[in-house]
Amino acid sequence: MITLAFDTATDRCTVAATDGVRVAHAVVDGSRRHAAAILGLIDATLREIGGGAPDVRRIVTGDGPGSFTGLRVAASVAKALTWQRRVEWYVAPSLLVRATAHVPAAGGVVLALSDALRGELYAGCWRVDGQTIEQVGPAPRAVTPASLAERRPFDVVVGSVPDALLDAVRTATGCEPVTGDAALPDARLLLGLVDKTGGASRVADPFNWEPVYGRPAEAQAVWERTHGMELPIAPGIAR
Repeated sequence: MITLAFDTATDRCTVAATDGVRVAHAVVDGSRRHAAAILGLIDATLREIGGGAPDVRRIVTGDGPGSFTGLRVAASVAKALTWQRRVEWYVAPSLLVRATAHVPAAGGVVLALSDALRGELYAGCWRVDGQTIEQVGPAPRAVTPASLAERRPFDVVVGSVPDALLDAVRTATGCEPVTGDAALPDARLLLGLVDKTGGASRVADPFNWEPVYGRPAEAQAVWERTHGMELPIAPGIAR
């Protein structure tokens, strides 16, 4: 059985596939390149382990929060691959993918962060101990750096933090954040979250599933600030 995983919530599109023995991985950087590159990356990783799209029986994707457009790219591809096929689809927070890469050897609490623009950060915190993952505090969402102090203590803080917010994060968390390429999601870690308690969860209704955006898209936020009211949403369309 081939399992395919991908995450497009950040500036990096990361794709991985495994047949249970071999693991293939590919990335492309640049959020504007995700839509054009993801299908090619999927084909390349599947070919590397000797398979193709018809051989995929399980998909795991990062469900946000993060880039509105990026999350829509991953959701569209996953829905296409599972449409009227016997393919299981699992999702996990993109921030959890970052967190699991930096868990201390003996386990611990990891705070994962991502740039949410507007002076805010997407934040999610988990306690990871062996095969068990437990969310600590609120579900991933956009917060101010100062509010991170309410979630202390942490063993590790990791994420894409703008330079302008780094000092505020250090002060609020009492930790030096792990940043740079080491802080970006890796789809190979998504592959392992299906089998961990508290890790990935199965999508029961792929047709109506929506990513966790963390907050409205920037265009929607600008419209609502300008008009002083919520943007009207057509029936059946999730905010």
